[in-house]
Parts: sequence; C-alpha cells; structure tokens
Amino acid sequence: MMRSICTFLFKASGWTFKSDLPKDLRSFIFLGAPHTSNHDFVPAMAVATLMNRNTRFIIKDDWVKFPFGLIMRPAGAIGLDRKKLTEAGHASNTDLMAQLFKDYKELVLMIAPEGTRKATDAWKTGFYYIAQKAKVPIVLGYADFPKKIAGTGPVIYPTDFEKDMKQIMDFYRNITGKVPGNFKLDARYQ
Repeated sequence: MMRSICTFLFKASGWTFKSDLPKDLRSFIFLGAPHTSNHDFVPAMAVATLMNRNTRFIIKDDWVKFPFGLIMRPAGAIGLDRKKLTEAGHASNTDLMAQLFKDYKELVLMIAPEGTRKATDAWKTGFYYIAQKAKVPIVLGYADFPKKIAGTGPVIYPTDFEKDMKQIMDFYRNITGKVPGNFKLDARYQ
C-alpha cells in the first residue's frame, strides 16, 4: 500500500522513471543517492516499485515490530538485530547483509551510501563489501529533484575498489538532491 501511494505521488507530481536494467538482473546492491532529505522516501519507494523486483532495505529491528511494522514491512523493510551478529557468528554487518542474498532467491538491497541526510566527506563503503561477499553487482540509483527524474544508472561489478568508487563518484557528480547543500561526493575518490 505504501509503495503504491508513493508511486502514485511520484507520477502525479510529474516525475519520470528511467531504467535500462537487464531483465535477468534480479539480485544486486542498489545505491540510493543523493540522500539529502526525508522527501527522498517517495521517489525511492516509487523506483523500488517500478523496477519490479524484490527491493528491500535495512532498518533497526525495532521499526519492523508492532505497530510500525504494519507500514515498514510492506514497504520493504528488513529489521537488523545487531545481537544476531554475535549470536550467529557473523564478523560484521556486511557479513550479515551478504547472507540475505542467500536467504532470498532474488533480492535488491537498497542502501544510502552516505549514511546520513547531512553532507559528509566520507561515504560508508560497506555496500561495496556486501556486494563482493554476496557476489552481486552494484546498481547506481538516483533521484534528481530539479529534473524530476529517478531511476537506475550503471551496473558495477566490483573488481577494483578505487576505480569502482571513482566511477560511482563520477556518476553522482551531476545529480542534485532535494537539499543540494546536504550532498557531497566522497572526497577520497574524486
């Protein structure tokens, strides 16, 4: 229901969805950037719906419990219980999230690489290691607010961290979020 509402709002407000994902690409890490505002939720949920894949995102486990779970689970939330890290013998969050690709036959895991809605010079790079461990590609997702275009960009198969991160920064260089001042590229890879 939440995704349907977001997709309706997305289309009704004049946004366009663009994607040339291969139809057979069913599992991948999906980066969502720029992440500058809570307003990102509507285009993110619309893109998640319009991609027509099992698109999910990770949130704190408390948000998928009653009553919030009634909204968050259908929107695609998977609760992360940090206690599972030690109980299941996982060394890190990246191990736990990579395991999700074994638990789900098809999975698109949405991640905001900036890790915050505020400007930051250093992105969280765990998404890259999750992709490597899960043996899935990274797809660059975006929402360009002034142009009202959201969708999917290049597909990156992780091979060379420095080169791949530079390619990611180059892609996002000309994309503008809702609050432009809250978005910075990772200064380490420009």
